Amino acid sequence: MAASEREKMAAGEWYTCLDPELDALRLAAANAVFEHNALPPRARGDIAPALRALLGSAGEGARVEAPFHCPYGFNIHLGENVFLNAGCTILDTAPVRIGKGTMLGPNVHVYCPEHSKDPVQRRAGLEIGRPVTIGDNVWIGGGSIILGGIEIGDDAIVGAGSVVTKNVPAGATVVGNPARPIAR
Repeated sequence: MAASEREKMAAGEWYTCLDPELDALRLAAANAVFEHNALPPRARGDIAPALRALLGSAGEGARVEAPFHCPYGFNIHLGENVFLNAGCTILDTAPVRIGKGTMLGPNVHVYCPEHSKDPVQRRAGLEIGRPVTIGDNVWIGGGSIILGGIEIGDDAIVGAGSVVTKNVPAGATVVGNPARPIAR
């Protein structure tokens, strides 16, 4: 029996995102994200109940400011005391793990999907998800973009507006487009 598109996505294989099961999962996530973004801050708390239930995991003290966007949610894992500032977008077609004490500035985007380079396959919705792992106590400056397949080590700093296209070692500081190491 052939694997479903969701099973292919979960296995890190090429899949088509134009699929009824994936459409239903995205609709569920859209509803949870809408609730999170629409609730008054006092009612929302650190993470609105529907969004917290959707996430793969969220440690104690994790906070997601509104507005926030993700297409699935179940692939997002937040450690203790993680802070996602307003405007964060995580396109979680693959697992995204964010370690404890890590802070993402406003409008940080994490892009797991990679679309086919073939235009016919791209029109058919063919894509693959690349996981992202962000270590403990990382600071990612506002407006940064983290591409799929990237690992950022513990205690690293990503300067505001950076585009991270390569892994970042623990303790390193990277800035620019593409992000490059600088001395601290």
